[in-house]
Amino acid sequence: MKFSVSGGNKNAKISLNEKKDGDILYLTVSMTLPEAEIPKTFEIKWFFPASDIASTWNPGMLDIHGLGFEWGQITVKTRLASWMPVQELISAKGRNKLLIAVSDVDTPVSIKTGLREEDATFACKIEFFTIPTSPRKEYTATVRIDMRDIPYYDSIYDTAAWWENECGYEAAYVPEGAKMPMDSLWYSFHQMLDRDEIIKECKASKEIGLETVIIDDGWQTDDNNRGYAYCGDWNVAPKKMGDMASLVEEIHNIGMKVMLWYSVPFMGKYTENYDIFKDMLLEGSGNDKDFFGLDPRYKEVREYLVSIYSKAVSEWKLDGLKLDFIDSFVLKGKSLEYDDKRDYQSLEDAIHALMGEVRATLTEINPEILIEFRQSYVGPSIRKYGNMLRVGDCPCDILKNRVGVINLRMTSGRTAVHSDMIMWNTDDTAENAALQFASILYGVPQVSVRVDKLPGTHYRMLRHYTSFWKEWKNVLLDGKLTAENPECNYSSACSTLGNKSVISVFTSPLASVNTYEAVIVNASAMTSLVIKGAKDKVYTVVNCMGDTVSSGNITADLQQIDVPQAGMIFLK
Repeated sequence: MKFSVSGGNKNAKISLNEKKDGDILYLTVSMTLPEAEIPKTFEIKWFFPASDIASTWNPGMLDIHGLGFEWGQITVKTRLASWMPVQELISAKGRNKLLIAVSDVDTPVSIKTGLREEDATFACKIEFFTIPTSPRKEYTATVRIDMRDIPYYDSIYDTAAWWENECGYEAAYVPEGAKMPMDSLWYSFHQMLDRDEIIKECKASKEIGLETVIIDDGWQTDDNNRGYAYCGDWNVAPKKMGDMASLVEEIHNIGMKVMLWYSVPFMGKYTENYDIFKDMLLEGSGNDKDFFGLDPRYKEVREYLVSIYSKAVSEWKLDGLKLDFIDSFVLKGKSLEYDDKRDYQSLEDAIHALMGEVRATLTEINPEILIEFRQSYVGPSIRKYGNMLRVGDCPCDILKNRVGVINLRMTSGRTAVHSDMIMWNTDDTAENAALQFASILYGVPQVSVRVDKLPGTHYRMLRHYTSFWKEWKNVLLDGKLTAENPECNYSSACSTLGNKSVISVFTSPLASVNTYEAVIVNASAMTSLVIKGAKDKVYTVVNCMGDTVSSGNITADLQQIDVPQAGMIFLK
């Protein structure tokens, strides 16, 4: 491959150094400037043969996985608090053809690929400093180009391990509490929170096996018009919540942990603290009308936020925090101008400082503290501070939740991956509702329906699925996850640990069994599945509520078995 460099500052010297390790090429990129300046965008470009390439993958792709064009390239845009710099071209058989990754996950970078019509090659491009950063004289990063003929997911797993083990992005400790099913109150309550109703919900949730409640937006304001104009003071709304410490204690007595939501950057116009921080805001990080983004480059901002969280955890005995909107910190407009009142000029460095101070302070109070982040701030760098990574909001969207969980599992190492909160219309059938849960088994389930008000069949379904998930949790979370046909948003997935496996069928009726004990989950609308490799095993089929509907013996290498929608086949 022949690499070319273009763009950058007028006096910048940009050099490339190649080193091969088998079918992996490491490209060291170095830039130097005579004096410290804000780096301008520069790019590295090369071409790669379009031979046996059928789809594109990156962690933010949740729908179409096409190839793109040179004039309309498939792009992953990344920075410290948004996604991660990796993109892959995959063969029709699900093999890696070309995976591009960058060692520096903090600096704003774009990776682009797209087909050039003239010669059937892929135009590959990496753009550095796509968003303005602080001035600097030097910059170095390594591009890892993996061309090994291996399953596509193994190349992704190796990239995640490279970031963590060789690039210095060691992930935060993950408490066991981060790996247990949770009840989130966002979709089920929105801002219409009520203390008595929360207690009812927690009692019902605990009975079916949910272990933590996440109290979301609304606890801090009596305003129920959505938006963030009243965020920033973080005082309890007494009419809704009463005394927070006693509420937390009451929930603890039920046997559940308690997490509380905060929108990290936002300072609303109608808060008491707005006047204090109105000159320490980031242009464009809020809506710049009635709520704004705080600028963490000011020491006062970081100290304020850390004090808010530490006081809440300490005084209210919280078990964790849902820290939201970290990807809303942006640097543009007047925020690019120098201010000697800041102790950081780099936004990336300031976010690191803020989150490092938050984590250090909270873990000193509670070493088992739970900290949730969500897409798109889920990359290797931000994993140093949070131990729960959640799929971005996709209410009732089975497809996006499924793809989001699997994508996160492949890129997140041992960090606990959570589904977006599952919800459904309670007038729907229990079988259709169950597909919400069946589609996210390889992440920690978050549920956001009123458990205490579910119809009987829905309640039984949710209780069965939660019980199954907890029984098979080690296999689901700690096993090796493989997923077929990424170009189809995964036709099936399988997690294997030792002699056990859980297999999910999404669009293909075929389920291949390679372990002594297995469960096949019919996460589709099909009513029969074809089992391969399970001859001489005994099977039991249950429906979505856990009721046995049939049993027997597998007598052939390929055997078709009727199984209800969202039902399961247990094999041994």
